[in-house]
Amino acid sequence: MESYDKRYTNFLMALLAMIIVAVMYVEGMLTPSLPSIAEGFHVTVDQVSLVLSTYLLTGVALSPVVGKLADLYGKKKMMSIVMIIYAAAVSVTGFSPDFTFMVISRAVQGIGLTIMPLGMAIVREQFPKDIVPKAQALISGMFGAGFAVSLPLGSLISNYYGWRMTYHTAIPFILALAILTIIKVRESKYRRSNVKVDYIGALLLGVPLALIVLAMSDGSSWGWTSSLFTSMMLTGLLLLIPMVIYERRYSRNGREAIFDIKLLSQRNVLVANIALTIAGMGMYLSMQALSYKFETPSPYGFGLSILGTGISMVSFAIGMILFSVITGRIILNIGIKPLAVAGSFLSAIGFFLLAESPDYYMTLLDEFIIGSGMSIMNSSVINLLVLSVDPKDMGLATSMNSTFRYIGSSVGAPVAGSVLSFYTVSSIVKTSSGITRFSFPDGTAYFYAFIIGSVALILSAFLVLFAREILGKRSLKLDKNNDKSIEKSI
Repeated sequence: MESYDKRYTNFLMALLAMIIVAVMYVEGMLTPSLPSIAEGFHVTVDQVSLVLSTYLLTGVALSPVVGKLADLYGKKKMMSIVMIIYAAAVSVTGFSPDFTFMVISRAVQGIGLTIMPLGMAIVREQFPKDIVPKAQALISGMFGAGFAVSLPLGSLISNYYGWRMTYHTAIPFILALAILTIIKVRESKYRRSNVKVDYIGALLLGVPLALIVLAMSDGSSWGWTSSLFTSMMLTGLLLLIPMVIYERRYSRNGREAIFDIKLLSQRNVLVANIALTIAGMGMYLSMQALSYKFETPSPYGFGLSILGTGISMVSFAIGMILFSVITGRIILNIGIKPLAVAGSFLSAIGFFLLAESPDYYMTLLDEFIIGSGMSIMNSSVINLLVLSVDPKDMGLATSMNSTFRYIGSSVGAPVAGSVLSFYTVSSIVKTSSGITRFSFPDGTAYFYAFIIGSVALILSAFLVLFAREILGKRSLKLDKNNDKSIEKSI
């Protein structure tokens, strides 16, 4: 084992874990508050969705740019800048005087999506190789912790004190984490400040990604056959062509393009990106369907409140947290591929069981199974990526992986909305204002949503089989054989 500063390592792991939890809380707490935000600013349901889509939009567009800048100028420096900008945006959002101001502040807040890949890059660069899997598994598992905190706590605060208070309560924690990052985190060993930044390539990449994500995020509200969706999606896809042509030319003569085709074409990098994109799509689709099922009236759902739904989703988070720790302990001996495949199949089984319409308590158990499998799969595949890439390119590699993951999630959420809206039943209820007709998803909608999630995870497991193993006993034997062959050649 390489010598390392154990005290600093433990501190950095704890700091990154708290940052991920805080960011997930800030983003997750907002979802239950969307109806009250729409009512307070007097906007429609379609308009209020901009609060979510603009955040994702800027985050996806900025991820590769921030990642590349981190490789050039230092990951601690870029992490500090990102945390300052994010803290400022979080601090002012709760004081938004109107809807336009809130959308703009949320767009700036989207830079928070670059925090996790930067954290992963720092871990890979500053930790010994045998400590990296544990740290990456912990960071992945903190998504579950943030998810567990955000929905019930966000619902509780929003119900009693209003959505603005959810932001106000987060401000001191985000500011404290930003200060700790600036003061305590060490700077990167690998910096290439003499390399010119490919700003034109960043623009050519960011614009089409933003258009594609915006089209997928709001496609269900615009209509999948609408001219707005079709034109925006087609424009985004067509703009990728000049981006690829420009980046190929730019990378000649030793220049470093923002979209590194050679890096993305490496076998393990390609497998990790595609597998996490498909898994992310399936997970977001199915988990959104599950949250709807908790609130749908009987017999098709459980008729819970928003707070009850948030509490019910905690078993998913518990599975993620618990198995992130377990995965970090066993991955060095077992290897990445066996765990990634096992995790994918475990989640697939959980989604399949959900499709069988279990009762409430069996649903919680199925949730736990899904969370456990997703934790194993995510922790394994992210290690496949970071342990396969040269540390000097780690910022760009992890940021591009996040971009693929967010694209998958942006596809999953609207597809879930489409599936749930296609199979519906109506109910007529007498109210004080007269007779009201309610429509909600039926059992068929939930069946297909969960089956799609199950198939997506099985496909991800199949893709992982094409990766090259870099951990485990078999990998160690290969490394030893390579060392012997090198010694003989010498």
